[in-house]
Amino acid sequence: MSSPRFATRILEQQPSNAEAKEMLGVIQLEMGEIEAARAAAIEILTIQLKGKERALDLPRDDEAELKSNIVRALVGQVEIWMDPSYDLWCAPSRKDVRDLLAFALQTDPGNAEALQALASVRMSQERPDEAKQCLEQAWSAWKDLDLDDPKLPPIPTRLALVKLFLELALFTPALLVLHGVMASDDQDVEAWYLEGWCFFLMSEQAQEKGGKLDDLTWQELATDARDCLATCEVLHTNEGHPDTPLLEHVKELVAKLDALGIQPSPVGDDDGDGQEDWEDVTAARMATGTWKWHNISPAKVYY
Repeated sequence: MSSPRFATRILEQQPSNAEAKEMLGVIQLEMGEIEAARAAAIEILTIQLKGKERALDLPRDDEAELKSNIVRALVGQVEIWMDPSYDLWCAPSRKDVRDLLAFALQTDPGNAEALQALASVRMSQERPDEAKQCLEQAWSAWKDLDLDDPKLPPIPTRLALVKLFLELALFTPALLVLHGVMASDDQDVEAWYLEGWCFFLMSEQAQEKGGKLDDLTWQELATDARDCLATCEVLHTNEGHPDTPLLEHVKELVAKLDALGIQPSPVGDDDGDGQEDWEDVTAARMATGTWKWHNISPAKVYY
């Protein structure tokens, strides 16, 4: 491991030396000082963006990438502050979070990751209407982009948006985002889990509203949930996916659906025994897209 003294000595003599700052940031990462390393990265990127060091005449694409990197680092700091395992979410830290997000949105107005982080903060403050506004703004920036458009957020960012939609019971946009994710990767374990969880929540809401949500009965929604969760379980096992809590929640939801008498949907005809291997069912459904969620009107947002 490199010593921080050398980099610190250079910075004492040349406070704006970018190479020394980069070196110190790497050392901090090696030492496990994640927050200090993020702060150093933000400072370096900000200096580059302003053109004071290496990037005097940035092409537009490079400038956009720098802005995105700054925001990603800032959002990472926000996530550290808000992570309950760090026990940092107190009054002083809330001001720090506000400042970080303000800087992020000043650096890159309309950035989806920053807006999603702001929505999380608003939800923690029990301000759901403001959280919805943030999510709508974040989603509107890219929801009409083609799947191969480089401006489309990465899948983890889109799945994080889905989770926020579900927390706010915004089921239709959650399903539409998931549809785009699965069009890019129909083997994504978390996407199948979130779709199953979404249908499960919709089924519960349908029961509360007299048995239907739009034109779908709670049983139909519950069956869709059962199918998606079973697919998730198969993929999780086959891939050796590391997220054990996710699998435990899947099994918990499936057990609840089983207790309600909800079974997986039959797919096609078989040789007469009335059963098919669920892995074959899963493959057939992913290939043919026979899930019922697309019957839900995109014009309706379910609260």
